[in-house]
Amino acid sequence: MARLAVLGAGVMGTAILTALVEAGAFGTADVRAATLDEASQRHLADEVGVRVVAARQAVVGADVVVVAVKPAEVGALLEQVRDELPEDALLISVAAGVTLDTLESHLPEGTAVVRVMPNTPALIREGMLAMTPGKECRRSQVERARELLGHLGSVVEVPEKQQDAVTGLSGSGPAYVFAFADALVEAGVVQGLPRPVATELAVQTLYGAAALLRRSGDHPAILRERVTSPGGTTAAGLRVLDAAGLRSAVVDAVEAATERSRELGA
Repeated sequence: MARLAVLGAGVMGTAILTALVEAGAFGTADVRAATLDEASQRHLADEVGVRVVAARQAVVGADVVVVAVKPAEVGALLEQVRDELPEDALLISVAAGVTLDTLESHLPEGTAVVRVMPNTPALIREGMLAMTPGKECRRSQVERARELLGHLGSVVEVPEKQQDAVTGLSGSGPAYVFAFADALVEAGVVQGLPRPVATELAVQTLYGAAALLRRSGDHPAILRERVTSPGGTTAAGLRVLDAAGLRSAVVDAVEAATERSRELGA
């Protein structure tokens, strides 16, 4: 049976570990986790049923190693475990902004590395994950990474130069959606709706619209046109959003987040 090591069991690390165990990709007896957080240690041991050990011990014999610590901690962690890392192990990093060159510089030559940018909907298996394989990855290892990440949501493969833009769009994107949802709720309250009703209306509208967009395969502009009758209520609302610069604000937000990602990775 394949063995998994997860280094760093915060929110994302725990989500990855749990998803892979629940999907049957790894048995609990074949998973080792390393975390310094005592609450996470108890949760993983008592509720998930995996062993929590030191990082060096976790990687011994591991086929797949997931690095899910804070970006500033990656270098020291990899230096700590490099001598225990099996030479044929696949290392998957979800540390934001940490480049393949940086990861590979702390690992034995020839180590297969995949850099991944997930987003928070991965917590409920509805994430968007962009992966970039390192130069030492065999195609079989790339496909293995894609298969494992697929248990967390949708997966795309991108060149590393696009990872900052991925961060600005899908990495930060859930926060933009939450901000818009919050604005919709407040708008409903201003118009006299009870807050619980306004919240239900906003959440289901966003959920349903996203599902329709996904299933239809149509361009967003096409769906927008279909629901906008000339001189109707939707046209009146869209006119205000256009006048307020919604489209350019979104473009600027993604650009700002992309630039910040570049700065953090420099």
